[in-house]
Amino acid sequence: MNQDQLKQLVGRAALDHVVPGEILGVGTGSTVDCFIDALAASGIAIPGAVSSSERSTQRLKQHGIPVLDAGEVRRLAVYIDGADEIDGRGFMVKGGGAALTREKIVADLAERFVCIADASKLVTTLGAFPLPVEIIPMAAAQLTRRFAALGGTARLRAGVVTDNGGQLLDVTGLAIADPLAFEAEVNQWPGVVTVGVFARHKAQVCLLGGADGVRTLRF
Repeated sequence: MNQDQLKQLVGRAALDHVVPGEILGVGTGSTVDCFIDALAASGIAIPGAVSSSERSTQRLKQHGIPVLDAGEVRRLAVYIDGADEIDGRGFMVKGGGAALTREKIVADLAERFVCIADASKLVTTLGAFPLPVEIIPMAAAQLTRRFAALGGTARLRAGVVTDNGGQLLDVTGLAIADPLAFEAEVNQWPGVVTVGVFARHKAQVCLLGGADGVRTLRF
């Protein structure tokens, strides 16, 4: 199977984690697009979804699935989203699609995070994928120096403005051995809106699509 077929496979597998009658948290990205399409075709009855991006909001509405504002919702049973990397403990790097801040907000509402990804996203140590960091523009130079002190190289993602009006740094050259400590540290730096390490909001379940089908990891 090619990568698109793997994404469709895990998108369908995620339907088993949707709770009928409950509002659903929906993430962002090409794998999530496949999940949204599968959800629309499934007939599973949900009152609506909380979306983490304008992209997913449009796709949900195109399928006739009501989209609710996060401020209207006190809790979500499940949040389903992809990842750019995930390790064997359920810690992730996210934000390749520039929606990391809203993804973390929606994840914070959810009791369970179900990650959907192809098997290439499973890593031993986070950091090979360029780490996205949403920032306040005036802090770009200072944050670039801070990452350099950690051994990383930060580059502004050209031409990209997030749904929140922020800019993104992509940081290469890092090996994130302690995701919880790294996330806590970087999130305190002035000018950082959100760092793309999802450690506090890690996955409880990961559906990995591979040549042999979908493998379920639980953390």
